[in-house]
Amino acid sequence: MNRATLLLLLAALLLMGCSNVYYNTMEKFGVAKRDILVDRVGDARKAQEQAKEQFSSALEKFISVTRVETGELKNKYDQLNREYERSEERAKEVRDRIAAVADVSDALFGEWKKELKEYSDPELRRQSERQYDQTRRRYEDLMSTMKTAASRMDPIIAKFRDQVLFLKHNLNAQAIAGLSATSRGLQDDIARLIEDMERSIREADAFIRSMKTEG
Repeated sequence: MNRATLLLLLAALLLMGCSNVYYNTMEKFGVAKRDILVDRVGDARKAQEQAKEQFSSALEKFISVTRVETGELKNKYDQLNREYERSEERAKEVRDRIAAVADVSDALFGEWKKELKEYSDPELRRQSERQYDQTRRRYEDLMSTMKTAASRMDPIIAKFRDQVLFLKHNLNAQAIAGLSATSRGLQDDIARLIEDMERSIREADAFIRSMKTEG
């Protein structure tokens, strides 16, 4: 079986939800669950970075709409709608990446805990247990931070959706006034989102460094 065929097969296994088969197959080719976890945390970090940039861009477009003449609103609506759709896509990407991290971590920590019982040397078992506990705590802190940041996205997207719809149906001065009032709240919401995203990105960086050092 060539490499391309193998990759297609593994991708199919993932789509079918055969995570354990996928991880076990990867291990046979020298890719451990630990390595997959590090890669997926990196992917989640990247997705959050892109989401942070996208939400900032969407806010800029949103504010720009509040400063135009009513005759320009149709064009501005189209721009804002595109930003809203991109924001939705980025939010989904973040959620999907976090779910992928959780999936491989369940497999990794489940296997690790099971294998602790297989030690015959009690001192080596204790060392491995300490490492397990430390790694698990770091992982849980990371996931908590990631999920907190991700949870900030949905209320912002809901506000974007409402305002895009309102602007679509009311391309007039009243719509601009409504957007102006909303933009102030959105600025605060997105500022908090960005702070949480940046905190989560720092946590991801630290987690990756620690895993690579221990590895």
